[in-house]
Amino acid sequence: MKKRYTLEQKKWDSPIEHAMPAHARVPASVTIGNITIAPATVLAPMAGVTDTVFRRFIKNASQFSADSATTDVDATQTNQQSGCGLIMTEFTSADGLSRMRETKRKRYLTYYDDEHPISAQLFGSNPETLADSARIVQDAGFDIVDLNLGCPAKRVVACNGGSGLLKDLPQIERIFKAIRAAVTIPFTVKFRMGWNDNHIVCVELAKMAEDCGLNACALHARTREDGYTGQARWEYIAAVKDAVRIPVIGNGDIRTPEDAAAMVEKTRCDAVMIGRTAPANPWIFRQIAQYTASKEATGVGTYDQPTNEDRYRMIRTYFQMLVDEIALEEAAEAARAEAIIAQGQIAREKRHRDAVGKMKQFAAWFTHGVPGGGALRKQIFESKNGNAVIAAVEDFFEGRTKIDASSPTAEEPSLEALGAGCD
Repeated sequence: MKKRYTLEQKKWDSPIEHAMPAHARVPASVTIGNITIAPATVLAPMAGVTDTVFRRFIKNASQFSADSATTDVDATQTNQQSGCGLIMTEFTSADGLSRMRETKRKRYLTYYDDEHPISAQLFGSNPETLADSARIVQDAGFDIVDLNLGCPAKRVVACNGGSGLLKDLPQIERIFKAIRAAVTIPFTVKFRMGWNDNHIVCVELAKMAEDCGLNACALHARTREDGYTGQARWEYIAAVKDAVRIPVIGNGDIRTPEDAAAMVEKTRCDAVMIGRTAPANPWIFRQIAQYTASKEATGVGTYDQPTNEDRYRMIRTYFQMLVDEIALEEAAEAARAEAIIAQGQIAREKRHRDAVGKMKQFAAWFTHGVPGGGALRKQIFESKNGNAVIAAVEDFFEGRTKIDASSPTAEEPSLEALGAGCD
């Protein structure tokens, strides 16, 4: 049976518990080209996850101000109030992007004004095609273009994309030069340590990126062969940081604010990137900001733990955002010519299926650690449409509120339990 890498499979192997360092903390900002990322935290690009709905949801869940302990994920926020400094798109095929019609491109590259600063990530192996797609990204108004050299999925590697290119540094150099010549916006790269332990290339690759004019690099401190197993080897992030002058973003095994600060202390990286934790604990960026601010103000780092009410609002908000996004797309389609009505009907049905599928996918993460969450997951998986899913969520949490009211000593599940299965 062929192995596929999915977010559900990305479990931690005996995660290390880090204590908050006495002095180190996540930097207040990092500058990539002419773009300031504040704070220096990045939502990692995740296939099937970081679409525009999830990205905006994370920005809202990350809302933070030093004099406020709000946990309202519905509240309107500005970039200056968000604990998430930079968001990134799902990785997008450069070959597909360069060939598809303009209307279809817009669907793949959709983002909203409140998502800035935002980076679009591309994958592929042909320098000219990647350069063309980078120009499309720039013309679409993205702040940064990023090249994926880290995806371990076989279908991507088979096309010499993602981490498959780590075995061909000369081709990577050609790609770097082609994209750099094609765009004026900041250009970054995300990569792994190498193909396997016998082929570690991260330091050489980072130097090449700097020499080719890239503005920053992000290292997931595992090899392609590692997949998502074992411990991320942060010492390689430190080695990359020692080797280059451009900003270095560290990625791998950040589950808590303590982990984020520990990575900065051990590697001196300029920013931290968080992937698997975000779907299970959308508050992680706000918690890092709270921990940093409280540490600076009082010498003791603290951060909010989500309550059942917070989780209800979070689930309800995300699912409603999915439904609303479909409504917007359908309204835009209704304005098109009658010639595409039949095709539009097929597209609408697919969008509804996709939205319900995402609701079911995220339900497993969002309800992990919630008492009785298994019953809610069962209801969600049996629901036929988005409205039925939302109704199940409301019924469940209304019941939970009554139970909690009658049992004031009921113990909240820990954040560690909530995020135990994702990163």
